[in-house]
Amino acid sequence: MKQLVVVSGKGGTGKTSVTAAFASLMSGKVVADCDVDAADMHLLLDPRAVREETFTGGKAARIDPERCIQCGRCRELCRFGAIREDFVVDPIACEGCGVCVWNCPQRAIALEEDRSGRWFVSETRCGPLVHARLGPAQENSGKLVTIVRNEAKKIAEERGLETVLIDGPPGIACPVMASLTGADAALVVIEPTLSGVHDFQRLAQLLGHFKMRGVACINKFDINPELSERLEKEAESSEVPILGRIPFDPAVTRAQVERKTVIEAGDGPANRAIRALCERVQERL
Repeated sequence: MKQLVVVSGKGGTGKTSVTAAFASLMSGKVVADCDVDAADMHLLLDPRAVREETFTGGKAARIDPERCIQCGRCRELCRFGAIREDFVVDPIACEGCGVCVWNCPQRAIALEEDRSGRWFVSETRCGPLVHARLGPAQENSGKLVTIVRNEAKKIAEERGLETVLIDGPPGIACPVMASLTGADAALVVIEPTLSGVHDFQRLAQLLGHFKMRGVACINKFDINPELSERLEKEAESSEVPILGRIPFDPAVTRAQVERKTVIEAGDGPANRAIRALCERVQERL
Protein backbone atom coordinates (compact mmCIF):
# COMPACT_ATOMS: atom_id res chain seq x y z
CA MET A 1 0.00 0.00 0.00
CA LYS A 2 1.30 3.44 -0.99
CA GLN A 3 0.26 6.83 0.36
CA LEU A 4 0.31 9.79 -2.04
CA VAL A 5 -0.29 13.31 -0.69
CA VAL A 6 -1.31 16.16 -3.01
CA VAL A 7 -0.27 19.54 -1.59
CA SER A 8 -0.01 23.18 -2.65
CA GLY A 9 1.50 26.38 -1.32
CA LYS A 10 -1.89 28.05 -0.88
CA GLY A 11 -5.55 27.46 -1.57
CA GLY A 12 -6.93 27.94 -5.06
CA THR A 13 -4.10 26.40 -7.06
CA GLY A 14 -6.20 23.45 -8.28
CA LYS A 15 -4.98 20.88 -5.76
CA THR A 16 -8.41 19.40 -5.06
CA SER A 17 -9.35 19.36 -8.74
CA VAL A 18 -6.19 17.36 -9.51
CA THR A 19 -6.79 15.00 -6.58
CA ALA A 20 -10.41 14.39 -7.61
CA ALA A 21 -9.29 13.71 -11.18
CA PHE A 22 -6.78 11.17 -9.87
CA ALA A 23 -9.61 9.58 -7.87
CA SER A 24 -11.51 9.11 -11.14
CA LEU A 25 -8.50 7.54 -12.84
CA MET A 26 -6.91 5.35 -10.18
CA SER A 27 -8.26 1.95 -9.24
CA GLY A 28 -7.79 0.23 -5.89
CA LYS A 29 -7.60 3.37 -3.76
CA VAL A 30 -9.26 5.17 -0.85
CA VAL A 31 -9.44 8.96 -0.85
CA ALA A 32 -8.71 10.98 2.30
CA ASP A 33 -9.70 14.66 2.33
CA CYS A 34 -7.21 16.03 4.85
CA ASP A 35 -7.90 19.67 4.04
CA VAL A 36 -10.15 19.65 7.11
CA ASP A 37 -10.19 23.42 7.65
CA ALA A 38 -11.85 23.92 4.26
CA ALA A 39 -12.93 20.48 3.06
CA ASP A 40 -14.46 20.48 -0.43
CA MET A 41 -13.75 17.07 -1.96
CA HIS A 42 -17.34 16.12 -1.12
CA LEU A 43 -18.57 18.77 -3.57
CA LEU A 44 -17.09 16.80 -6.48
CA LEU A 45 -17.51 13.19 -5.32
CA ASP A 46 -21.04 13.45 -3.85
CA PRO A 47 -20.41 11.06 -0.92
CA ARG A 48 -22.98 8.93 0.91
CA ALA A 49 -21.96 8.75 4.57
CA VAL A 50 -21.97 5.25 6.07
CA ARG A 51 -20.32 6.24 9.34
CA GLU A 52 -20.14 9.48 11.32
CA GLU A 53 -18.04 10.25 14.40
CA THR A 54 -17.60 13.24 16.72
CA PHE A 55 -14.18 14.90 16.79
CA THR A 56 -12.96 16.26 20.12
CA GLY A 57 -10.15 18.64 19.34
CA GLY A 58 -9.40 20.10 22.75
CA LYS A 59 -10.94 21.45 25.92
CA ALA A 60 -12.83 24.58 26.92
CA ALA A 61 -13.64 26.08 30.30
CA ARG A 62 -17.10 25.78 31.82
CA ILE A 63 -18.28 27.76 34.87
CA ASP A 64 -20.65 26.18 37.39
CA PRO A 65 -23.15 29.00 38.15
CA GLU A 66 -24.12 27.40 41.48
CA ARG A 67 -20.56 27.55 42.82
CA CYS A 68 -19.42 30.80 41.15
CA ILE A 69 -19.44 33.86 43.46
CA GLN A 70 -18.55 36.22 40.58
CA CYS A 71 -15.40 37.46 42.27
CA GLY A 72 -13.94 38.42 38.89
CA ARG A 73 -10.60 36.65 39.33
CA CYS A 74 -11.09 34.59 36.18
CA ARG A 75 -12.01 37.61 34.06
CA GLU A 76 -8.96 39.45 35.40
CA LEU A 77 -6.56 36.63 34.43
CA CYS A 78 -8.04 35.51 31.09
CA ARG A 79 -5.79 37.03 28.43
CA PHE A 80 -8.22 35.96 25.69
CA GLY A 81 -11.24 37.83 27.04
CA ALA A 82 -13.20 34.60 26.96
CA ILE A 83 -15.23 35.18 30.14
CA ARG A 84 -18.16 37.52 29.68
CA GLU A 85 -19.56 39.96 32.23
CA ASP A 86 -22.29 37.47 33.15
CA PHE A 87 -19.54 34.91 33.93
CA VAL A 88 -20.32 32.64 31.04
CA VAL A 89 -17.40 31.36 28.94
CA ASP A 90 -17.35 32.27 25.26
CA PRO A 91 -16.46 28.90 23.62
CA ILE A 92 -15.07 30.60 20.51
CA ALA A 93 -12.64 32.80 22.46
CA CYS A 94 -11.61 30.19 25.03
CA GLU A 95 -8.22 28.57 24.32
CA GLY A 96 -8.55 25.92 27.03
CA CYS A 97 -5.34 27.06 28.77
CA GLY A 98 -6.71 26.32 32.25
CA VAL A 99 -5.51 29.51 33.98
CA CYS A 100 -9.03 30.28 35.21
CA VAL A 101 -9.43 26.73 36.49
CA TRP A 102 -6.29 26.83 38.60
CA ASN A 103 -7.00 30.29 40.02
CA CYS A 104 -10.70 30.04 40.85
CA PRO A 105 -11.02 30.25 44.69
CA GLN A 106 -14.36 28.39 44.59
CA ARG A 107 -13.26 25.63 42.22
CA ALA A 108 -16.24 26.63 40.11
CA ILE A 109 -14.51 26.22 36.75
CA ALA A 110 -13.58 23.00 34.95
CA LEU A 111 -12.11 22.10 31.57
CA GLU A 112 -14.45 19.94 29.51
CA GLU A 113 -14.02 18.14 26.22
CA ASP A 114 -14.85 20.47 23.35
CA ARG A 115 -16.67 18.98 20.37
CA SER A 116 -14.82 20.56 17.48
CA GLY A 117 -16.34 18.85 14.46
CA ARG A 118 -17.23 15.54 12.86
CA TRP A 119 -15.55 13.06 10.56
CA PHE A 120 -17.10 10.65 8.10
CA VAL A 121 -16.51 7.44 6.20
CA SER A 122 -18.43 7.59 2.93
CA GLU A 123 -18.90 5.73 -0.31
CA THR A 124 -18.63 7.54 -3.64
CA ARG A 125 -18.68 6.65 -7.32
CA CYS A 126 -14.87 6.79 -7.11
CA GLY A 127 -14.60 4.48 -4.11
CA PRO A 128 -14.38 5.05 -0.35
CA LEU A 129 -13.79 8.57 0.99
CA VAL A 130 -12.79 9.62 4.49
CA HIS A 131 -13.48 13.28 5.17
CA ALA A 132 -14.24 15.70 8.00
CA ARG A 133 -15.97 18.92 8.93
CA LEU A 134 -14.17 21.14 11.44
CA GLY A 135 -16.30 23.68 13.29
CA PRO A 136 -15.80 27.45 12.80
CA ALA A 137 -12.73 28.82 14.61
CA GLN A 138 -11.89 25.36 15.98
CA GLU A 139 -8.29 24.26 16.42
CA ASN A 140 -6.28 21.02 16.48
CA SER A 141 -6.87 20.43 12.78
CA GLY A 142 -3.58 18.51 12.73
CA LYS A 143 -5.09 15.99 15.13
CA LEU A 144 -8.16 15.65 12.90
CA VAL A 145 -5.94 15.18 9.84
CA THR A 146 -4.23 12.27 11.60
CA ILE A 147 -7.59 10.67 12.41
CA VAL A 148 -8.72 10.95 8.77
CA ARG A 149 -5.44 9.51 7.47
CA ASN A 150 -5.39 6.62 9.92
CA GLU A 151 -8.98 5.68 9.09
CA ALA A 152 -8.22 5.78 5.35
CA LYS A 153 -5.17 3.58 5.88
CA LYS A 154 -7.26 1.15 7.93
CA ILE A 155 -9.85 0.92 5.13
CA ALA A 156 -7.11 0.31 2.57
CA GLU A 157 -5.69 -2.52 4.66
CA GLU A 158 -9.08 -4.12 5.28
CA ARG A 159 -10.12 -3.98 1.61
CA GLY A 160 -6.74 -4.77 0.11
CA LEU A 161 -6.52 -1.42 -1.70
CA GLU A 162 -3.22 -0.35 -3.23
CA THR A 163 -3.24 3.40 -2.64
CA VAL A 164 -4.30 6.01 -0.09
CA LEU A 165 -4.85 9.20 -2.11
CA ILE A 166 -4.66 12.21 0.21
CA ASP A 167 -5.90 15.71 -0.57
CA GLY A 168 -3.61 17.62 1.78
CA PRO A 169 -4.10 21.09 3.27
CA PRO A 170 -2.40 24.07 1.61
CA GLY A 171 0.70 25.71 3.06
CA ILE A 172 3.41 24.22 5.29
CA ALA A 173 1.88 24.40 8.78
CA CYS A 174 0.97 21.65 11.27
CA PRO A 175 -1.93 20.11 9.27
CA VAL A 176 0.37 19.76 6.23
CA MET A 177 3.02 18.02 8.31
CA ALA A 178 0.36 15.69 9.70
CA SER A 179 -0.63 14.86 6.11
CA LEU A 180 2.94 14.19 4.99
CA THR A 181 4.27 12.23 7.96
CA GLY A 182 4.74 8.60 6.97
CA ALA A 183 3.53 9.05 3.39
CA ASP A 184 5.45 7.61 0.46
CA ALA A 185 5.43 10.60 -1.89
CA ALA A 186 3.97 14.05 -2.44
CA LEU A 187 2.66 15.77 -5.54
CA VAL A 188 3.04 19.55 -5.38
CA VAL A 189 0.51 21.52 -7.45
CA ILE A 190 1.93 24.94 -8.26
CA GLU A 191 0.82 27.91 -10.33
CA PRO A 192 2.93 30.30 -12.44
CA THR A 193 2.76 33.33 -10.15
CA LEU A 194 5.34 35.07 -7.98
CA SER A 195 3.73 33.63 -4.88
CA GLY A 196 3.69 30.25 -6.61
CA VAL A 197 7.46 30.35 -7.03
CA HIS A 198 7.90 31.20 -3.36
CA ASP A 199 5.43 28.51 -2.28
CA PHE A 200 7.22 25.88 -4.36
CA GLN A 201 10.53 26.75 -2.71
CA ARG A 202 9.02 26.39 0.77
CA LEU A 203 7.37 23.06 -0.02
CA ALA A 204 10.55 21.71 -1.62
CA GLN A 205 12.41 22.59 1.59
CA LEU A 206 9.70 20.93 3.70
CA LEU A 207 9.85 17.72 1.66
CA GLY A 208 13.62 17.76 1.93
CA HIS A 209 13.37 18.12 5.70
CA PHE A 210 11.15 15.02 5.89
CA LYS A 211 13.37 13.22 3.34
CA MET A 212 10.26 12.55 1.27
CA ARG A 213 10.10 11.94 -2.44
CA GLY A 214 8.32 14.76 -4.18
CA VAL A 215 7.18 15.56 -7.71
CA ALA A 216 5.34 18.58 -9.04
CA CYS A 217 3.01 19.84 -11.73
CA ILE A 218 2.37 23.35 -12.99
CA ASN A 219 -1.33 24.11 -13.22
CA LYS A 220 -2.46 26.63 -15.87
CA PHE A 221 1.15 26.83 -17.01
CA ASP A 222 0.24 28.70 -20.21
CA ILE A 223 -1.19 31.80 -18.49
CA ASN A 224 2.34 32.97 -17.65
CA PRO A 225 5.03 31.18 -19.70
CA GLU A 226 7.82 33.29 -18.21
CA LEU A 227 7.09 32.27 -14.63
CA SER A 228 6.45 28.68 -15.73
CA GLU A 229 9.96 28.64 -17.15
CA ARG A 230 11.27 30.03 -13.87
CA LEU A 231 9.51 27.23 -12.00
CA GLU A 232 11.13 24.72 -14.32
CA LYS A 233 14.55 26.09 -13.35
CA GLU A 234 13.62 26.02 -9.66
CA ALA A 235 12.64 22.37 -10.03
CA GLU A 236 15.95 21.55 -11.70
CA SER A 237 17.83 22.89 -8.69
CA SER A 238 15.68 20.97 -6.22
CA GLU A 239 14.87 17.29 -5.89
CA VAL A 240 11.21 17.83 -6.82
CA PRO A 241 11.00 17.27 -10.60
CA ILE A 242 8.08 18.58 -12.61
CA LEU A 243 6.16 15.67 -14.13
CA GLY A 244 3.29 17.53 -15.76
CA ARG A 245 2.04 20.81 -17.15
CA ILE A 246 -1.72 21.36 -17.10
CA PRO A 247 -3.03 24.05 -19.49
CA PHE A 248 -5.77 26.51 -18.67
CA ASP A 249 -9.06 24.90 -19.64
CA PRO A 250 -12.58 26.33 -19.01
CA ALA A 251 -13.80 22.73 -18.84
CA VAL A 252 -12.36 22.51 -15.33
CA THR A 253 -14.70 25.24 -14.08
CA ARG A 254 -17.66 23.73 -15.93
CA ALA A 255 -16.94 20.39 -14.29
CA GLN A 256 -16.90 22.00 -10.85
CA VAL A 257 -20.26 23.65 -11.47
CA GLU A 258 -21.66 20.26 -12.51
CA ARG A 259 -20.07 18.60 -9.44
CA LYS A 260 -17.90 16.39 -11.61
CA THR A 261 -14.20 15.74 -11.92
CA VAL A 262 -12.53 17.12 -15.05
CA ILE A 263 -12.03 13.51 -16.21
CA GLU A 264 -15.79 12.95 -16.13
CA ALA A 265 -16.50 16.19 -17.99
CA GLY A 266 -15.27 14.94 -21.36
CA ASP A 267 -12.11 15.11 -23.42
CA GLY A 268 -10.07 18.31 -23.36
CA PRO A 269 -6.54 19.64 -22.89
CA ALA A 270 -6.67 19.59 -19.07
CA ASN A 271 -8.19 16.09 -19.10
CA ARG A 272 -5.41 14.75 -21.30
CA ALA A 273 -2.66 16.48 -19.33
CA ILE A 274 -3.95 15.12 -16.00
CA ARG A 275 -4.25 11.58 -17.42
CA ALA A 276 -0.61 11.71 -18.49
CA LEU A 277 0.41 13.17 -15.14
CA CYS A 278 -1.43 10.47 -13.22
CA GLU A 279 0.36 7.74 -15.20
CA ARG A 280 3.76 9.29 -14.47
CA VAL A 281 3.01 9.69 -10.76
CA GLN A 282 1.84 6.09 -10.46
CA GLU A 283 5.03 4.93 -12.15
CA ARG A 284 7.00 6.84 -9.50
CA LEU A 285 4.95 5.23 -6.73
